[in-house]
Amino acid sequence: MVSSSVNADPVPAGAGPRAPREGNVARKLAFIGLGSNLGDRVGHLSRAVSAMEALGVGPLRRSSVYASEPVEVVDQEEFVNQVVAFWTEAAPENLLNLCLEVERSLGRERTRDKGPRVIDLDLLLSGDDIRAGEDIQVPHPRMHLRRFVLVPLVEIAPFTRHPVLGRLAVELLWACPDRSRVDRL
Repeated sequence: MVSSSVNADPVPAGAGPRAPREGNVARKLAFIGLGSNLGDRVGHLSRAVSAMEALGVGPLRRSSVYASEPVEVVDQEEFVNQVVAFWTEAAPENLLNLCLEVERSLGRERTRDKGPRVIDLDLLLSGDDIRAGEDIQVPHPRMHLRRFVLVPLVEIAPFTRHPVLGRLAVELLWACPDRSRVDRL
């Protein structure tokens, strides 16, 4: 049987680890999308994952690295993208702060909206948590519209369910209007 909830393991029963429990606190499965289009792009992704691990967030799974053409703002270099999954008890707000801290530590400067960047970390999903505030939106509000997010997500967790749209990651990819190029490296 395959799980269809973000809170459950994204692989068939017996094929991977289950959510650890500590006392009465259940851990949830969270997903972060990583991207870079400046400098040592693949190296930046690797350093971001290492920085997350140093802050206590270790990936359970990481997708392959994909090359993708820029979307929306197209006058910039090609991106590399990856998605990592990990168990956590942290609130989405804390995970977002961790993403911002890792970006700062790797030299991210926000000079242009959706423009070139050394590293970008986006909190895609945090269990079944939903936030719609000015400073945080979880699930990521455009993840279902972006092949560069969905292709690596489907690689590691095709049966993860989007808590707002109610659809599996693989269904979101099938329905995605974005037809931009996303190639595994």
